[in-house]
Amino acid sequence: MPSSLQSFFNYKMRIPKRPTFSFCLFIISPAPKFNPTHFFSPRLIDSRYKLLCPCFHSDQRRRRIPELGNRYIMNGTGVDETMKNAKSLNDNYGASPHIWSSPDGGKDINIGRQIFCNRSLNMKSIVAVGFDMDYTLAQYKPETFESLAYEGTVRKLVYDLGYPLELLNWTFDWKYMVRGLVLDKKRGNILKMDRHKYVKVAYHGFKELSKEDKMSTYGYTLIRDSFDEPEYAVIDTLFSLAEAYLFAQLVDFKDNNPGQVPGGADYAHMYKHVRAAVDLCHRDGTLKQMVAKDPARYINDDASIVPMFKMLRDSGRAIFLVTNSLWDYTNVVMNFLCRTQTSVGSSELNFDWLKYFDVVITGSSKPGFFHDENRANLFEVKPESGMLCNTDNGTPMVQVGSSESFPVEISEDGGCRVFQGGNVGHLHKLLSVESSPQVLYVGDHIYGDILQSKKVLGWRTMLVVPELEREVELLWESRELRKQLRSLRSERDTVEDEIHHRRWSLKFNAGHDENKQQESDLDEMEYQKDDVRLSHQQGQRELHQKFHKVWGQLMKTGYQNSRFAHQVERFACLYTSQVTNLSLYSPDKYYRPSEDFMPHEFDILGL
Repeated sequence: MPSSLQSFFNYKMRIPKRPTFSFCLFIISPAPKFNPTHFFSPRLIDSRYKLLCPCFHSDQRRRRIPELGNRYIMNGTGVDETMKNAKSLNDNYGASPHIWSSPDGGKDINIGRQIFCNRSLNMKSIVAVGFDMDYTLAQYKPETFESLAYEGTVRKLVYDLGYPLELLNWTFDWKYMVRGLVLDKKRGNILKMDRHKYVKVAYHGFKELSKEDKMSTYGYTLIRDSFDEPEYAVIDTLFSLAEAYLFAQLVDFKDNNPGQVPGGADYAHMYKHVRAAVDLCHRDGTLKQMVAKDPARYINDDASIVPMFKMLRDSGRAIFLVTNSLWDYTNVVMNFLCRTQTSVGSSELNFDWLKYFDVVITGSSKPGFFHDENRANLFEVKPESGMLCNTDNGTPMVQVGSSESFPVEISEDGGCRVFQGGNVGHLHKLLSVESSPQVLYVGDHIYGDILQSKKVLGWRTMLVVPELEREVELLWESRELRKQLRSLRSERDTVEDEIHHRRWSLKFNAGHDENKQQESDLDEMEYQKDDVRLSHQQGQRELHQKFHKVWGQLMKTGYQNSRFAHQVERFACLYTSQVTNLSLYSPDKYYRPSEDFMPHEFDILGL
């Protein structure tokens, strides 16, 4: 290898030895609503506030109390002083979170912006931090981008797949579907289940299934062991919400107009048509061309992204980007996200953003990228022209008819090299990563980003869940209702136990004079049981609809963690609402999970 090329690799692909820090500019962003939970620990809260963490339910086999914050106020009076000071703290809560390295950084992180830990992660052991782009660095606006995806898919169904023209008049409710749902392709049903795969909410199209239909279809078989492809489709990305909504519309359309579906397609074939239409939108570039014309219309602007990159690089970490998007679209999106104040409003693209990365890999074809045995070729992309050049595991190759390989261009501003394709083995070599646990990867896709990188590689992972910010806000608002529900549930248990005891006594003490009085008392208790049951069910319904009118809380299904929450706990070392929440913490932070509790510990510990 030529000495100049060898020096290039030695310079760019180093393993950081000792992190160094430098001052970073803090960013002012819209202030989140005050939430007192970020001022104190749940372990300091007395019984009046036990529902601060609504995951405390006695029927759960295993629980994890989320870390609500690492700062609280204490003097000689302890908890009561904490609660008493909450209002005065609220009066001063106007400032937005600051970048950790700024003078005011690392303080009072609102719970909606905190990073939650499932498994211990010491950032000092991380030498490379990687990011996905779509829905991770680039948060798309559902009201515009998902609507655009929906409209493009409908047009493909009509003009390419022969569906009736009336579909063009359909509209899209971008708030209706949520992540974590499962589509039953064969039956046309949309399901939400708990961590044990028990179906708790089920709809046929937009019609709710009765309890009897739900139980007869999903409650008495071993079907809980599946709910995976090919019979089912899991809605685990935000991009899938539009196609799930369209599938529900087509189910209702077929039921009401059985002769108007092309070829008499059944529900499963209709889902295939929807997927084919989505793929057509991607292949012809319909969606990305619209985004490229006006990124601000479709992508949320986050001024904290560049300071986050700077802080991570200043700490000595290598930074990389692995995205399934190709170079032309990647450059458009990253230009928008990383543009400077002087270039705002400018439509001219540049490559300045590359200076924040050590390696960029586009067209990665995740999740296949995470398998080292994947033999995909690694091409180097020439940023100016988009031309692909052959490489030998990242090393430039001699071109046919030439005695020299194409030159490796080292930009004066420190811009990195850009590649397309390849596999994780190529990436490890380019980054000089010796061990997979040295890598932290941040993504939004529970399967394509998190599960595969965690199970196959052993990378450390952080899942971005934008819905989490609103979720924790509603958790705080519903704490009193949850307290009432716990009380009603306990009352149901008490009344039912007493009824069982009375019935047992009547059964084995027949003929006693006091039996008539016990029978009368038993009737009263039955009425009481029904009243408590109805109140409890009404409260559950109210809480369910507070989060979402149809599907309820994202991370819960009834009293159990939802299937989505179970996957988050299993595969994500960390999870948070925004990728830039990383900038609110020290790059050397030791993330520690909270203690797990089992049902027998709750009453003993007063939880």
